[in-house]
Amino acid sequence: MKTHLTRRAMIKKGTAISLGLPLLGMSTACQNAIVKSKYMDEIGIQLYTVRNQLAENPAKTLEAIASLGYKQVELMDVTSAGNLIPIIKDLGLMIRSSFFLWTHITNRWDLAEKAGQQKPSEGYDFNGVLDDAADLGLKHLVFGYMLPGERSTMDDIKAITEKLNQAGETCKKRGIQLCYHNHSFEFGPIEGTVPYEYMIENFDKELVKFELDVFWASLGGYEPLKLMDRLDGRISQLHLKDKLKGTPVIFAEQEVPKEAFKELGNGVIDMEAIIKKAETIGVQECHVEQDQSPDPIGSIGQSISYLKNM
Repeated sequence: MKTHLTRRAMIKKGTAISLGLPLLGMSTACQNAIVKSKYMDEIGIQLYTVRNQLAENPAKTLEAIASLGYKQVELMDVTSAGNLIPIIKDLGLMIRSSFFLWTHITNRWDLAEKAGQQKPSEGYDFNGVLDDAADLGLKHLVFGYMLPGERSTMDDIKAITEKLNQAGETCKKRGIQLCYHNHSFEFGPIEGTVPYEYMIENFDKELVKFELDVFWASLGGYEPLKLMDRLDGRISQLHLKDKLKGTPVIFAEQEVPKEAFKELGNGVIDMEAIIKKAETIGVQECHVEQDQSPDPIGSIGQSISYLKNM
């Protein structure tokens, strides 16, 4: 998710899955039914998808999300969603995860302000973010972006990695899991090193989990299923997002054409395989997202329909 604002719980491990359905000779349809049951009970939507609609009419937008069958929402920024919370709760939607303003970790408020971000009030820091997250009962807090000036060298990447490990320890003490959400810039080499590879090697496996965005990983030239195998046990959440056929590898997110973002089932990413894999590696939450669409409500309707009929 590209965000300048700052996912479906897969909690129960199915007994049949743990025994290995293929070994039992069960049909593909039966396997799909079990996977669908696990995910569709609590499927989420990342609200960045409908950011413009929320700005115009938050109640109508959230009502549409609930009526389509989404069960939880992932907030764009835990500290600026106060007006949405009562509506979300009234609709019976769950909130388990939220992004937060990454500058609380990078501390580059000079760059943030130039990019149009407003600096928080005096004294409001990452502990304040955690207070807000705890008040909402969040299970996951997501570090979701860095400005180009915050990630231009490997020294930058190394410093952020260490800061996230420290923040992850603080989160753990509050009962919250810190997650790192990728774009595609992390897959572009810097000084001969791929930042995402460095993160895989240097994030504390318990303190910082991954929220894998399969679209952005694919856009960065990585096969999502292979990456999921590598990160077995380290992915706490997924962003389900499809990619237009023929889209090349692009590391600079601002260069990605809007039409590259597709509804689930309308692109080339094997969502069914990804969802099956997610269960076997312990992913907890899944959130549909589509950064760009001429009709976001229509798009998320298509995506959840695909999931329901998969």
